[in-house]
Amino acid sequence: QVQLVESGGGSVQAGGSLRLSCAASGYTSSITLMAWFRQAPGKEREGVARIYPRHRITYYADSVNGRFTISQDDAKNTLYLQMNSLKPEDTAMYYCAARIDFVGNPFAPRTYRYWGQGTQVTVSS
Repeated sequence: QVQLVESGGGSVQAGGSLRLSCAASGYTSSITLMAWFRQAPGKEREGVARIYPRHRITYYADSVNGRFTISQDDAKNTLYLQMNSLKPEDTAMYYCAARIDFVGNPFAPRTYRYWGQGTQVTVSS
């Protein structure tokens, strides 16, 4: 089992920055891939950024590429999402997630076994 706990959400004006954290505990050595997802009201959950922990390879959705950075601190078992140049359309509940295999679309929510409770990000214009 893996437990994930997010923090760092909040309200910010457009152009501002936030850093989200996701503390992982439990059988973290089983994790093959971690990602940040977001879900706005009335919309589907979408992948924002992902990282392969062993090799630190990262991928980003086009909508956030160049503005968001995913990273990890192995000593703290913590995943981060640095969000810069925030836009109102970035407003959503943000979730971190972890999977323990390499099967399926790496940005498909259904392929992730473990989820945090979410943290709200609100960007005002």
